[in-house]
Amino acid sequence: MQTNKKTIITKDQILPIAREKRAAGVQLIMIHGWEDDDGTPVITYDYSNGPEVDSYEVRGERVIPSIESVYDLAAQWAEREIAELMDMTFEGLDTSKRLFMPDNLLEGEGQILVTPLSELRSANVDNRADGKK
Repeated sequence: MQTNKKTIITKDQILPIAREKRAAGVQLIMIHGWEDDDGTPVITYDYSNGPEVDSYEVRGERVIPSIESVYDLAAQWAEREIAELMDMTFEGLDTSKRLFMPDNLLEGEGQILVTPLSELRSANVDNRADGKK
């Protein structure tokens, strides 16, 4: 069974940890990005460690270094996706072209606004023209 070990780090630790992991032959599994309910940005780096996943979490930073120079395309695609979907900047990462969103969508930031489920439900289910719920 796979387990997960989470470590909170600063943005200054991102590159040294990536270099250390790469030198040891450790695989980068994924980079995740999201915002907490209060708007705090969170980025996690997941590395394979046998039956364990080592997760390194950076909180509250909008500008962090890219690890593309360390993990090549494995990092580039995940970082580009996060930068396209969130208000995040990965220093050193080329984001001049979008991965999947049109170039004219939300000029400059590439941020998607998410509507809370309660609002979608209210607009699309609770207020149906036929009165049914």
